[in-house]
Amino acid sequence: MKDTLEELEQYIIDVIIHNRRGLRASMLRTVFWFLSGIYSAAVRLRLHLYRERYIHDHHLGVPVISVGNITVGGTGKTPVVELLAKSLRDKGRRVAILSRGYKSKRQRKPPLGWRIAAKLGLARKPRGLPPRVVSDGVNVLLDSHVAGDEPFMLAHNCPGVPVVVDRDRVKAGIHAIRKFGADALILDDGLQYLRLKHRHDIVLVDKSAPFGTGYMLPRGTLREPPKSLRRASYIFLTKSDGDSAEIIRQIERHNPVAEIIECHHRPVHFQNIHTGERLPLDAFKGKYVGALSGIAVPESFENGLRKLGAKVHWTARFTDHHRFQEKEITQFIDRLIKADADALLTTEKDYVRFPKLAEGEVPIYFLRVEIEITRGREKFDRLVELISNPRHVAPGMMSSEMVEEGG
Repeated sequence: MKDTLEELEQYIIDVIIHNRRGLRASMLRTVFWFLSGIYSAAVRLRLHLYRERYIHDHHLGVPVISVGNITVGGTGKTPVVELLAKSLRDKGRRVAILSRGYKSKRQRKPPLGWRIAAKLGLARKPRGLPPRVVSDGVNVLLDSHVAGDEPFMLAHNCPGVPVVVDRDRVKAGIHAIRKFGADALILDDGLQYLRLKHRHDIVLVDKSAPFGTGYMLPRGTLREPPKSLRRASYIFLTKSDGDSAEIIRQIERHNPVAEIIECHHRPVHFQNIHTGERLPLDAFKGKYVGALSGIAVPESFENGLRKLGAKVHWTARFTDHHRFQEKEITQFIDRLIKADADALLTTEKDYVRFPKLAEGEVPIYFLRVEIEITRGREKFDRLVELISNPRHVAPGMMSSEMVEEGG
């Protein structure tokens, strides 16, 4: 069932980005075009209701910094969240990260008999499950299956920063403030999450596809129209190689006042998944390797390996956030053994979704990647300083009504 759903998901993606041809694909694109009109109208209505205060957002009394985008997948939010969290932590802020935990395993519901008894008034009805604490800032408490791959990575790579997962980020924020004394919150993938008031909106724009395919979901890859960039206070132009004048002009048509910061994802080292051994970036130069990934844009990973000199002769691609089974990996390893390959290379994001594997004939390494600001570092530093040294806010801003609604 899982394989069938993932095959369907991949087929739909291929239809959207025109990797599928023929009558059936054309008909589906027509249906998606019609549905995207409905989706677009719903997005505009929702934004209007929040803007005009028909629906109210929630203030938690601490600065909330959202990191998000207007497209689906592939802009590289996690390294930006990591950089921001570490920068605020190093400036003395008690920062916590709030995440939805996309494709994470949900906590079990109470037994059916208990739920029936609660409805009949024979058992006390709970106020709801508490948020999942992936990290308390000292220890990583959940695995990637329960936490979600990106929160798990952030928990591992951001010591001293609690990571809390819940669909209701208001409830997660209240939990982080009460339990960990958080005085700043980073909202991962938060541009569309309007229930929680944002102090700053950092929006990521992929230079290679700044506005996705140009169509709204499900016909294209836009979550919101490009004009939604006007909500951004800071725009990170990712995958930037320095020649960005035209893209910046396009962005400024929608938002002429946001600070634009150019950056790219910088590979740091390769790390063995079994021994923890770290190798320099030229370790696989001239070597024959297999690349395995389950990310939104696998080509970017594979081409990155080629730029580092690796000879990528075998690839295995899965859908974004795919949870790997041991058989899937061992089958690929068998191919590499028969071909006498030197190594299997994967991404850090994929590695955290691997099952436990025995060390075998072909070594497995993940590529550690961090964000590097190439232009506008002073703008980022000013943002960190602004959050780290805020104006005084009177205590007691969390009303009982907000706590009640937050869970």
